[in-house]
Amino acid sequence: MRLNDLRPNPGARTAPKRLGRGIGSGLGKTSGKGHKGQNARSGGGVRPGFEGGQLPLQRRLPKRGFTNPDKKQFTLLNLERLQEVPEGTVVSPEYLLREGILRRIEGEIKVLGRGELTKQLTVQAHAFSQAAREKIEALGGKAEVL
Repeated sequence: MRLNDLRPNPGARTAPKRLGRGIGSGLGKTSGKGHKGQNARSGGGVRPGFEGGQLPLQRRLPKRGFTNPDKKQFTLLNLERLQEVPEGTVVSPEYLLREGILRRIEGEIKVLGRGELTKQLTVQAHAFSQAAREKIEALGGKAEVL
């Protein structure tokens, strides 16, 4: 098999509808839109969710919940991700992005205590879990809150 032998499967590609091209095409005159009515007009039809005047489903269902506008969003970082960092490094948000440990930072950084840490590091973040702070300081490192 070569590139020039490749073909789409039979029936995978269909010709577009050719509207208004005579009675023999089956799509002449009214072009498949029937006779008159809202859907036969240009720009006709109803908006998504419209049920002909009946109260639409999205209005019939009760509203639930609450969205806190003051909620803080954290980017989470576990200690196991800091194993690849050389000893004695100052781990700042800029360092995490530069070294590719985090792809992007949304909101503030919170360091969590999952995994083991075997190196002395100075970690700068906006928040630390108690377990993470204890593990960092047990090795002589520092947990600095930004």
